[in-house]
Amino acid sequence: MRKIVLMYGSIAGLLMVGMFLISFWMMENGTLSFENSELFGYTTMLVVMSLIFVGVRSHREKNLNGVMTFGAGFKTGILIAAVASLFYAGGWEVYYNTVPGVRETFMNRYIEMSEKKMTAEGKAKEEIDAKVEELRKMAVMYENPLFRFGITLMEIFPVGLLVTLISAGILRKRSTA
Repeated sequence: MRKIVLMYGSIAGLLMVGMFLISFWMMENGTLSFENSELFGYTTMLVVMSLIFVGVRSHREKNLNGVMTFGAGFKTGILIAAVASLFYAGGWEVYYNTVPGVRETFMNRYIEMSEKKMTAEGKAKEEIDAKVEELRKMAVMYENPLFRFGITLMEIFPVGLLVTLISAGILRKRSTA
């Protein structure tokens, strides 16, 4: 199981890092708006995390003689999700800390985008100001690498958990004997 978890988790994690690099490149070139990047990102996560299904099925067929309980499938899937999530969060840390300008502009752009979105939705100025103040406080916390790493894990891990639950449910198979 360890080989399958590491292989599928690493592939999924590296694909996710590649996709966020592509999405940031697309945003810099104007092909993807900051607002649409969230939809693009979560869609990509869902597609890439489908490797969990492939990994769980591979584990069932190669190591369990085609028979697997929900629990065994869940264990394999959640470990693949954990490995992929660690790659993703680690990749973001490297990107955030090495690409010029990202550290200085990322949270400011996020705050600006959130403010514009709330204004377009017709939110009251007081509500917008309160949210902006909350985001500014979060931006200060975001400078802490442990906080940032945890936040980044919480972007992707729930997607992996969802795919794991679905995969373990679909792929469970009782013995016919």
